[in-house]
Amino acid sequence: MTADNDKPELSDEELNARHAEKMRKKKAARDKIMATKTIEKGLLIVHTGKGKGKSTAGFGMVFRSLGHGHKVGVVQFVKGRIETGERMALERFSDLVTVKRMGEGFTWETQDRQRDIDAARQAWDAAKEMITSGDYRLVLCDELNIVLRYDYLDIAEVVEFLENEKPEDVHVVITGRNAKDELIEIADLVTDMTQIKHPFRSGVKPQEGIEF
Repeated sequence: MTADNDKPELSDEELNARHAEKMRKKKAARDKIMATKTIEKGLLIVHTGKGKGKSTAGFGMVFRSLGHGHKVGVVQFVKGRIETGERMALERFSDLVTVKRMGEGFTWETQDRQRDIDAARQAWDAAKEMITSGDYRLVLCDELNIVLRYDYLDIAEVVEFLENEKPEDVHVVITGRNAKDELIEIADLVTDMTQIKHPFRSGVKPQEGIEF
């Protein structure tokens, strides 16, 4: 027996019918929303935050674009001489992707501010050339936020270029923690990676295939 206020147990058939009706309503609502989304444009996308996954997400978009046959440009602002899995994988798509590894490593490795500034300038010039060339559908500026954080590039210059010189049909993806407020303001899509746990804090070193 059940109490008067207990709901009767539903059969699998009734549960399936209820689920189908719920999903039908959800699809109708979703279709209505999607019908209002008519704009197609090149996006400015920023992946930032203290959590792991910013470059990973950026390269995920690179591989997704390659899957559609789009040409892609990649400028790595900081990675320097480290050989990364993504770079080795992208070599297999040399007809569609151009990778420029411009940085000389993290700032605590070079310990030379002017050298870092010069490297950042060269990388930014390469990125601008890719973005405006008309050759690429998507350009990834990996770790650009890092050089902006240290003021190795003028944020006003970067914002001005992205607002006024980026072609309408080119996607630009920017990664790195501590994205500047000015960049967040003009971006179309911003994701803040939140760190919950990280193996580094437990003494685990960066590992091949996970960090690089």
